[in-house]
Amino acid sequence: MSVKCAFLFPGQGSQAVGMGKDFFDDSEVAREIFASASDRTGIDFEHLLFEENDLLEKTEYTQPAILLVSAVAHRLFENEMPIKPVFALGHSLGEFSALTSVGALSVTDAVELVRLRGRAMAQACEGKDVGMLVSLGLDDETVERLCEESRNGGGSVWPVNYNAEGQIVIAGLKDDLTALEPELKNAGARRAMLLKMSVASHCPLLESAVVPLTEALQGVIGEFSAPVVSNVTAQKYDDAQTALELLPKQLVSPVLYKQSIAGFDSEVDCYIEFGHGAVLKGLNRKATRKPHFNVSDMASLESTVKAIEEMS
Repeated sequence: MSVKCAFLFPGQGSQAVGMGKDFFDDSEVAREIFASASDRTGIDFEHLLFEENDLLEKTEYTQPAILLVSAVAHRLFENEMPIKPVFALGHSLGEFSALTSVGALSVTDAVELVRLRGRAMAQACEGKDVGMLVSLGLDDETVERLCEESRNGGGSVWPVNYNAEGQIVIAGLKDDLTALEPELKNAGARRAMLLKMSVASHCPLLESAVVPLTEALQGVIGEFSAPVVSNVTAQKYDDAQTALELLPKQLVSPVLYKQSIAGFDSEVDCYIEFGHGAVLKGLNRKATRKPHFNVSDMASLESTVKAIEEMS
């Protein structure tokens, strides 16, 4: 295969009731992966994903659900087109999905890991009124300066997701985020609004989650068939020791997504996003002109395979 592809995997915020059902209904392979994940975690993924419920928005359930659907999407694509990516890249939680795509984590291990990750994140935020806020239309330096000024005044806010030019997500205590909104707008932000999040991801408020995840990662990372780009460093890694160092740090470090795309865009011909929707396609519009395909159901699987075949 002459086409150089990057594999992309979304994080929290991409979830929706019904995601993955087309895979489940059409593929025995998908049903087997669902059953294995349910057996390992005790989560009834059919109920969680295909029926209205209150659990899917809780991070300890959101994370394994998103990873499972992304992993199934990748497995079905791989069965049709067994190609190795130039690199795999996930947004936050999606880095664990990326690791499954290059063989460094089994799907069942990854599902169990991110459930623990979600639970540890929720526990770290217990008793704190936390949240996340998106800023649109400001440069990085302005957002960073306003957050620093807030912290200097006793606030708890940090820029945590560098998603695209002019789009940064900020995490922290909700009162401090609310106080920051008018400051962002006065500085020229087109929009500054709180997101529907129950945790404050990728900031020091999650420090207590680092040790549990570090311990859970011991002994489960295997060999890589291709490199993964770290959210923490925006650099590639392809060994277990580096994964063990970086994945816990990811909890308390910003997600350098746009930097990762900018750093390696020249190495690929296209991007393939695995999982529900096409969240990362939207983020990539400002960053690259390379084709972006997604595998979110059987129809998009078929069209993506056809498109890659035509490019080769």
